[in-house]
Amino acid sequence: MSVIGPDFISLQVSNLEGSAEFYQNYLGLVRSQAGPPHAVVFETKPIAFALRDLIPGTELGSGTQPGLGVALWLHAPDTQAIHDKLVAAGVQITSAPIDGPFGRTFTFADPDGYQITLHSKG
Repeated sequence: MSVIGPDFISLQVSNLEGSAEFYQNYLGLVRSQAGPPHAVVFETKPIAFALRDLIPGTELGSGTQPGLGVALWLHAPDTQAIHDKLVAAGVQITSAPIDGPFGRTFTFADPDGYQITLHSKG
């Protein structure tokens, strides 16, 4: 027996509805009808992506950066348009757009400070 690969990714967030709106409004993610009341699951493929309320005892503000050491990359065919929308909204861009082996790529900080990288090459 062996692990096949990632099948589900979720981030704990301090404000579930606020974070869900951020991902909907700025990244264009669509909410799935599936999911428990303490989470928002998005219709992403091939791996499901969700946001969930904090697990008791978790404090996102207690560290320097949530998820430090984890790289979360999301595919977006038009990363430049999303970048420009995030910049216009005052969202922190932590790595400016570059063109490389994964296409147009940049990294931003979400409302809880998670570093999310978008890339255009599928």
